[in-house]
Amino acid sequence: MSETLKISDLHVAVEGKPILRGVNLVINRGETHALMGPNGSGKSTLGNAIMGHPGYEVTGGTIELNGENVLEMDPSERARAGIFMAFQRPMAIPGVKLADFLRHATTNVRNPDRKEGEELIPMRQFRKELTEQMDQLRIDVEFARRYVNDGFSGGEMKRAEILQMAMLRPKFAILDETDSGLDVDAVKLASQSIAEIGGAEMGILIITHHDKLLEHNAPDFTHVMLGGRIVETGGVELARELYTAGYDRIRAAYPEAAAVGEEMKETATPA
Repeated sequence: MSETLKISDLHVAVEGKPILRGVNLVINRGETHALMGPNGSGKSTLGNAIMGHPGYEVTGGTIELNGENVLEMDPSERARAGIFMAFQRPMAIPGVKLADFLRHATTNVRNPDRKEGEELIPMRQFRKELTEQMDQLRIDVEFARRYVNDGFSGGEMKRAEILQMAMLRPKFAILDETDSGLDVDAVKLASQSIAEIGGAEMGILIITHHDKLLEHNAPDFTHVMLGGRIVETGGVELARELYTAGYDRIRAAYPEAAAVGEEMKETATPA
């Protein structure tokens, strides 16, 4: 039986303001999904709600991982269960080296029952794996000795997120605009890296405005979000259409959702 992340009739509010208004989405492990839509449509809100960000209140609906209620898990439990999110704007953690952070995180994800103070992945094994992944991602080994995202450029932050995904090997990965702030060459490298890491072992949700990140990750499904809900689903050709022609056709086809989307932009609530 395929492993599945299932979102059903999901409603989410931020600071009391409704953002998601009934999202339905099923991602099977091994599938790649693209989520596209205008700014303020709710794309990042969906990712944050799945991951359990405390600023996003689920007011209705369900999120299930292989039939288990994800909403009853705290964010660390969701990570241990196999859900990962690469953030659009990752936080810096001064004083914590990236290698130390990855060793603790990788140990906890691979050994979900581990208690604080119990042994970590043996250093020799960890170093070998980390070096291999960094070589694959074309990241200098000195990078691992720096503090997590502290003083990182936008591109370095995104590469650090992809490195985390490579080490944690999640069942399901949410990539929130991993291409934002990157130049063309960096986006191409990110696209290649995601494809090499993901494959058939990972269900991937790529939140993006562009098609370049999808160059090596042709989506099995492309979803269009407007006004806090998914209004249309297609294949890779839909992603190409949206990148080329924009969202005028979508707004005309779904005027009610478009009107809600305009209201959401006026409230200036993060999406």
